Amino acid sequence: MKKAPRSRSSYRKKSRRCSANKVANRILAVCLDFGDTLADEASEVKDDTLTALRAELIPGAGELLHELKRRGYKLALVADGRPGTYSNVLRQHSVHELFDVFAISEEVGVEKPDARMFLAALDTLGIDHEHYDRTVMVGNRLDRDVRGANDLGMVSVWIDWSGRYSSVPEDELEVPDFTIHMPLELMDVLEELERVP
Repeated sequence: MKKAPRSRSSYRKKSRRCSANKVANRILAVCLDFGDTLADEASEVKDDTLTALRAELIPGAGELLHELKRRGYKLALVADGRPGTYSNVLRQHSVHELFDVFAISEEVGVEKPDARMFLAALDTLGIDHEHYDRTVMVGNRLDRDVRGANDLGMVSVWIDWSGRYSSVPEDELEVPDFTIHMPLELMDVLEELERVP
């Protein structure tokens, strides 16, 4: 399958800090999907209700969450599925408490790419519409995560880790702003976004 093109190119690793004069470029929140973005869907052990009891995180996912929190980013889980799945797996890996907000489809009443999924997180975080371009959505589905983020004007980051879903955008709304292959590569994307022009 053909891979989606990267519409922005480099993720150079540079050590820098966001100073007071860079506040205008500061990313306000990082929203993340769950399956094959943080947790390896293939490792899920589920009960009769299809709630995951446990699963492995994909390499670097736990470190990413700790680093994002250490740097002061607001974190939201924006995911389709059963609420117990996220609670079980995130607690298993001691990262549940790192999230500020959970927008779970069974609780919100719709699935991505419906805008209400993303708005449930952004509204709870207190982020106004005019600042959606300073929020990031990371997910493994072009048709759900990328489309929904692009439709709202968020920065879309596609994690091309598992190959479980289509890697070919159906239209412009499914073309990600950035493509990463491993969770920790997100730090390079955030540095690029916050770089002063």
